[in-house]
Amino acid sequence: WSRMHNAHEANNGSVAFSANRPQNDHTVAAPAGDGHVGQIPGAVAPYLSRQWGARSVECFIKVEQIGEGQYGQVWLAREREGTKCMVALKKVKMDNEKEGFPITAIREIKILKNLKHPNIVQLKEIVTSKAHDHNKQKGSVYMVFEYAEHDLAGLMLSPKIEIKKEHVKHYLKQLLEGLHYLHTQKILHRDIKGANLLITKEGSLKIADFGLARSYNDPSVPLTKKVITLWYRPPEVLLESEKYGAPADIWSVGCIFAELLFKHTTNHYRNVWQDSHTVSGPHNETEQIQKIFDVFGTPSKEAWPSFERLPGMKNLKFKPKPCVFREHLKRSVQGELQEQEYKLLEGLLTLNPDMRMTAKQALNHDYFWTEPVPAPPRDLDPSRGSDAYHEWQVKKKRSAEKAQQQQQQQQKQQQQGPPRPPHPNAVGARDHNAHPPHKIPRLGP
Repeated sequence: WSRMHNAHEANNGSVAFSANRPQNDHTVAAPAGDGHVGQIPGAVAPYLSRQWGARSVECFIKVEQIGEGQYGQVWLAREREGTKCMVALKKVKMDNEKEGFPITAIREIKILKNLKHPNIVQLKEIVTSKAHDHNKQKGSVYMVFEYAEHDLAGLMLSPKIEIKKEHVKHYLKQLLEGLHYLHTQKILHRDIKGANLLITKEGSLKIADFGLARSYNDPSVPLTKKVITLWYRPPEVLLESEKYGAPADIWSVGCIFAELLFKHTTNHYRNVWQDSHTVSGPHNETEQIQKIFDVFGTPSKEAWPSFERLPGMKNLKFKPKPCVFREHLKRSVQGELQEQEYKLLEGLLTLNPDMRMTAKQALNHDYFWTEPVPAPPRDLDPSRGSDAYHEWQVKKKRSAEKAQQQQQQQQKQQQQGPPRPPHPNAVGARDHNAHPPHKIPRLGP
């Protein structure tokens, strides 16, 4: 596993398995007589039990799609028999894999099988589908997760959802508790963002999507630089460090905290790096690191001694700039924040990763021990009239509404016909057959 994992960090590929090799080498046969997928990838097999991989996806009824990403589709589903509980089915995307099983799925299965924490999403089992012509007779693999009705990005995007200060504390505290557990297990998540933070109807937060996660026991092993969504990526990763660690996740938490505060004060979603007037944000690594330094100031040698030695600094030069973080935040959240909120944000978003807060330090911050105390929202249960809010669903709904509005506008214009030319006698209308007006001589010098 270690050799395979480190090889992927170097080439960012997938793990290949030959179908012609012996069963005990790279593939494992599915249980006889079940009629579904013929073989389960050998890379997954070590992490399966008699229960994992033995059942067909036909044991579940798909209700609706609730997500889609680079690594596959996610469906809300209900178990046909037994408890008939609701689950999330994540179909492992195999379109771009010739003979291999995606390393991201292997990571997720391997890591989640060994994690148990109330703020980490539970991987319940692995199921498979029948081999068909449309999947090249390979069948499909699904990860079965506990179901959460919302994700944090979906809640922040919805104008119907109000996030109060006690809710901000509640979500942030759970996120830090989940990360503290991960980091004590020597696991980096490497993709903390709102869409990967699931929220149950009771308000419990679950860290999800471990496709980019990995262990970091050996500090001598270089880590890949193309991780963490751009707006949540810390300066050391933007500047191509291969020796980053837990502080990289903490920076992402700071960005989430700022988003929650903005949602609380304005009831709108905005990332901390977006311009308050144009609502645009950085589009690439250079723009992102420039925006960070515009807000936090250019780091000095005293504040971050190793800053200028980072690989990404070879072709970059930054003018000295002062820190204007508090002023920037006031404009972004459109209001004054409490001193404890400022201090916690500054601790989470410290430029030097060696000086950045740990999850444990953040949990002990005075912010969590002052009024209001953390409390979950009371209006997130879909059975009581609330909608389900996942980022993918909210954006899809918005796109559909926008397309419908455009279609209605086009239909309205077609019914009205082309615009009529002005009447010849109308004020301002000009008779093109008439002689041009005589020039009136100007008086005076």
